[in-house]
Amino acid sequence: MLESFSIDTFAPLTGSVFIMRANATNVLELELLQAESTARTQNGRPFSLVFRGPRSPVAVQRIYQLEHATLGTFDLFLVPIGPDERGMQYEAVFT
Repeated sequence: MLESFSIDTFAPLTGSVFIMRANATNVLELELLQAESTARTQNGRPFSLVFRGPRSPVAVQRIYQLEHATLGTFDLFLVPIGPDERGMQYEAVFT
């Protein structure tokens, strides 16, 4: 599924909520803040996504299961990149 994702998959979803399953009991809501292309290519790669979650708990860098109303369920490697004024930010990079 990840192979079919491009910047065009996520750009219209900016501002929407993704559910991150850290484990069986820890679920966080992440807002997609940004979908940004890092280079212009025909297949829409590479690109990055920036999400915002709550300030606490901070999720560690690893693969998480995400759910979205439009995209369904998929696994994504997320890296905490630091807090902003409203929560903790996480980044996913597609190459």
